[in-house]
Amino acid sequence: MNLLHTAHVPAGEGPFPTILALHGWGASAHDLLGLAPVLLGGEALVLCPQGPVSLEVGSGIAGHGWFPIEAGRAPDPAEFRKGADALRAFVDAAVDAYPVDRRKLVALGFSQGGVMAYDLALREPERFAGLVALSSWLPDPLARRASGASGLGALPTLVVHGTRDPLLPLERGRASRDSLLALGVPTTYREYEMEHEIRPEALRAIVEWLERVLRPIRLG
Repeated sequence: MNLLHTAHVPAGEGPFPTILALHGWGASAHDLLGLAPVLLGGEALVLCPQGPVSLEVGSGIAGHGWFPIEAGRAPDPAEFRKGADALRAFVDAAVDAYPVDRRKLVALGFSQGGVMAYDLALREPERFAGLVALSSWLPDPLARRASGASGLGALPTLVVHGTRDPLLPLERGRASRDSLLALGVPTTYREYEMEHEIRPEALRAIVEWLERVLRPIRLG
């Protein structure tokens, strides 16, 4: 597989409901893996790929991202596409390498990882059972490209944002919600008194939403 990654694989043979968890700028493949025991009670397969861009976040400490960020400048489209293509190739390989229930695959991303989750799910909504964007933003070019795409009305989406987020102001989360609703995406939006983080009350909302979206369908 093309990207370094971590994984939580539940006991049993599967296939399993699967959460693709995408870290933010400066983090790593280990950043969101700690959520795995909480999401669906540890019964979901959680895959955490690492962004292909390397950076130094402290003295001798490496961090990673999906595309380069420069203060005050929009992401370079070519660099963004490199990260998006690498992620899409990872997903293509992962659904073959791991016991993924392809009917129950959710893209979840924090901050810059949320942008990547938006790109993945809005580009191929029929491939995903849901989309979760945490402390993130939906860039206008991605929203414009998704306009008119089929399948968006069947893509349940959860957007969570902090009212005191110093990195991505609350208005970015609200604007993302509005763009999703304009696209016809069924969107649940939650605000919490927090900064650029996942507080316990936000995590509870994520857990409850995933339970509704990913719990097995019982027939008969």
